[in-house]
Amino acid sequence: MTGRGRSARVVRYLFRSPHTVAMTPNTAVDTTTLELDHEPVPAEQAVSGAPQTAAVALDEFGGMEVGVWEMTPGVMTDVEADEVFVVVAGSGSVEFADGSPTLHLRPGSVCRLKAGTSTVWTVTETLRKVYLA
Repeated sequence: MTGRGRSARVVRYLFRSPHTVAMTPNTAVDTTTLELDHEPVPAEQAVSGAPQTAAVALDEFGGMEVGVWEMTPGVMTDVEADEVFVVVAGSGSVEFADGSPTLHLRPGSVCRLKAGTSTVWTVTETLRKVYLA
């Protein structure tokens, strides 16, 4: 865990995307059309292609951050936070260094990641997810 009790990945989301969308009770955000500002994946994480990521924090709920994250086609490595996410657009896969079965992602996929897990994300069609972390 790093600053403010958040995992490294969530802190990176916030620092990489200064944008927030303030949600209030009894409101909705269309996560499929929400504008995001993309940045190149850091060179030490990029494996192939020229993937970019973007994120926006929507709210906090039950002590967790709720937000939208997107990755353009390419391959990157990451070290995960405790997170649950739902894919809303795109396709790809997540491979695990610990030998866990590969996740094949498409709209409707609900996934859970464990903090500290080393992964390789391969995105074939720009992938957008709503996360709780």
